[in-house]
Amino acid sequence: MAASSALFPSLHLRSDRPALRFGDRTLTYAGLASAAGGLAARIAGAGRVAVWATPSLETAVGVVAALLAGVPAVPLNPKTGERELGHIVADSGPTLVLAPPGDELPVALGELERIDVSVTGEGPGPVLPAEPSPGSPALIVYTSGTTGPPKGAVLPRRAIAATLDALEEAWEWTADDVLVHALPLFHVHGLILGILGPLRRGGEVRHLGRFDVRGVARELSAGATMLFGVPTMYHRLAEALDADGNGDGDGDRELAKALAGARLLVSGSAALPVRDHRRITAATGRAVIERYGMTETLMNTSVRAGGEARPGTVGLPLPGVELRLVDEADGVGEIQVRGPNLFTEYLNRPDATAAAFDGPWFRTGDMATLDPDGYVRIVGRKATDLIKSGGYKIGAGEIENALLEHPGVREAAVTGEPDEDLGERIVAWIVPADPLSPPSETELADHVAGLLAPHKRPRAVRLLDSLPRNDMGKIMKGALRA
Repeated sequence: MAASSALFPSLHLRSDRPALRFGDRTLTYAGLASAAGGLAARIAGAGRVAVWATPSLETAVGVVAALLAGVPAVPLNPKTGERELGHIVADSGPTLVLAPPGDELPVALGELERIDVSVTGEGPGPVLPAEPSPGSPALIVYTSGTTGPPKGAVLPRRAIAATLDALEEAWEWTADDVLVHALPLFHVHGLILGILGPLRRGGEVRHLGRFDVRGVARELSAGATMLFGVPTMYHRLAEALDADGNGDGDGDRELAKALAGARLLVSGSAALPVRDHRRITAATGRAVIERYGMTETLMNTSVRAGGEARPGTVGLPLPGVELRLVDEADGVGEIQVRGPNLFTEYLNRPDATAAAFDGPWFRTGDMATLDPDGYVRIVGRKATDLIKSGGYKIGAGEIENALLEHPGVREAAVTGEPDEDLGERIVAWIVPADPLSPPSETELADHVAGLLAPHKRPRAVRLLDSLPRNDMGKIMKGALRA
C-alpha cells in the first residue's frame, strides 16, 4: 500500500474485515470506524487526553479515536506508582481520561473528567474527521525515567507514518498479515508497532491480553502470520522448544510447528541472547529477526524479511533513516540518527530537548559497531553497558551471551563497577539453572575468557533468584547493586 495522507486509510472503507481481536472480542474495520469515530467527535478540541492503557479493546479504540480527532494522547501504564503517575499527569496536563467501563482509576487521575470507552458504535457512525497535519502531535509517550523523572516524548503523526511505512517495505508487511502479540499498550513497541501498524496496513491484530506460550501456538496455527515479542517472551518460547536444555529442539512439537509456519518472528526492545536465537532456529528452522528503536526515534534499523538474521545485530537503517557513529574508538561509537521518524521535543523540557540533539542528529546514547556490510551491532547503553576496564572498551552484551552459553546459567546481566586498578571491573549477575549447585566464580570467569578474551572475564559473580526487569522485559541494571 502506498503512503496515504490518512493515518488509517482502511477505516474510511468501513469493511467487514477483522481489525482488532482481544480474546473473544473482535472489531471489524466498520465497527472500529463507528466506535472510534463516535468517540473522536466527543473529544474533539480537548487539548490532550490520557488513555488508561490496559491490554484491551478499549485502549485501542481510545487511541485511534484521539488520533482521528487530532488530539494528542498520553498512554498511561496502569502499573505506574502514584508519585510517577502524578508527575506524568501534571507534566502532560490532559483534560480527559479515557478508560474501559468499570476500571477503577487511581487518585492521581481523580481530577480529570472520565469518559468510558464504548467499543460498540451504533449504525454506520459519523463521517470521520479531516486528517490533521503531519507535523501535529499524535502521542506523548513517557520515557522510563532512568536518569530522573520520566520525560514526555512528543511524537508527531509524520513519525508514526514514516516508521510504519518503512517497516512495510523492510518486512514486506501487507493487509494479508495477521499479527499476534501480548505486549503492553502504553509504549512504542506494543502500541505503535503492534496496534497502529496492522491498522495502517489494513490487516488484523490479535492481542493475547497476557503472554502465554499456548496462546502464541494457537494463534499462529490459526492463521496469524507475524509475532512481535521481547526477549523475555522469546526466551520462554525457547525454553518450551528445548525442554531438556540440550539445544536440539526436542521439546514442544506443536509450538515448533506453529512458529515454523509464521512468516515473520520479530524481537525488539532489548537484545535477544544468541543462545535463544540458536534454540529457536534449531527447533523451527526459522530465524528471529531483530530491530532497533527508541521512544524518541521510533524504529531506526531492522533485519529485512528474507535477509540474514545475524544474531547480535539489528540489521540495516530503515528507509528514510540516516545513522552515523560518533566519537569512535576501537570501532565503537555512539549511534546518532536523523530522519522523519524522530520526535519533536520533550514536553516542557527545552533544555533536555536541546541537549538530545547534535544539530539535526539525535544522540541515542547507544554504543555500536558496524559490520563490513553495514549491519548495526549494538554494544549497549553508553551509561550502563559500555565498561572501560584496563584500557579496553568492553560491551556487556557479548559477555552476557557468553555466560548464557554455560549450562549452569539461566539468566545473566553484566555491569561495571569502580576499581582502583582497572578503572572499572566486570561484574556478572547470575540466575543459576540449579540454585542448589551454582557454577563457581572461577568456572564462569574461565568460561568467558575461553570464549572471548581474558580481559573480558568477570572479576566478581553475584547470584540472584531473578533479574529486575521492567514491563517491557528489559533488565533494569540500575537496580543491580552490591
